[in-house]
Amino acid sequence: MNVFERIEARVKELPGKIGLYVCYPDRGEGYGFNADMPLEAASVIKLPIMVEAFRQKEAGLIAFDAPVTIRKEDKLPSCGALTYLHDGVTVTVGDLVTLMIILSDNTATNLLIGMLGMENINMTIEELGLTGTRLNRMLFRPELSRQGIQNYVSAVDMGKILQGLLAGEIVSAQASARMLEILGDQRLNGKLPFYLHSRDIDCAHKTGEDSGITHDVGVIFGDETCVVCFLSNETDVPLAERAIQDIGAMVAGIG
Repeated sequence: MNVFERIEARVKELPGKIGLYVCYPDRGEGYGFNADMPLEAASVIKLPIMVEAFRQKEAGLIAFDAPVTIRKEDKLPSCGALTYLHDGVTVTVGDLVTLMIILSDNTATNLLIGMLGMENINMTIEELGLTGTRLNRMLFRPELSRQGIQNYVSAVDMGKILQGLLAGEIVSAQASARMLEILGDQRLNGKLPFYLHSRDIDCAHKTGEDSGITHDVGVIFGDETCVVCFLSNETDVPLAERAIQDIGAMVAGIG
């Protein structure tokens, strides 16, 4: 079997809703499995939020060196660092962007959504041609979640962003390079890069997790550069995460 057939066989073993997009941009070959299906985004929605932050930076609407004071009421549970620092700590807008990606910081994310504007983020999503992606609410809004109001992404949409970054076409060549650099500094590395780091294979990526949800979308810089976007809802998370690890190894040519 070729790599796409092996990946398909692996994905079809998994329970729940699975969306997958794999592409080798240099040779123009790819594979999709429910790639355009919108799925609950979890923290992968932070990828288009980062794009909007860089768009507004280059438009002169925000400054990445502007200070932001973190108040007690800003802090959100779980992922990130800001929740665990003292009230009143001051960071910059650029720090918020970095923390949102490399530590999936939820406090940073909601502060950025408020700063950038949900409508502006969604307008940029539409301008990028992402038809299965939508930011409908801030994070940790249980009353909205109970009403079924969720954020959505699709595997092919996240692939479009990542391929655009590789091509230097998202916002600008300089912004694209910096966004890839931030994604490459990711600290949550138990999925796509699981078998890669010991082989010195770089991976620039963004994860997402919630109940019954596990995602990883990224670029693997093996012998051939490969974009991999794996999304899952209503799944067995440990099984799905083992599949993500295996797929990362497969596309890198080491598994």
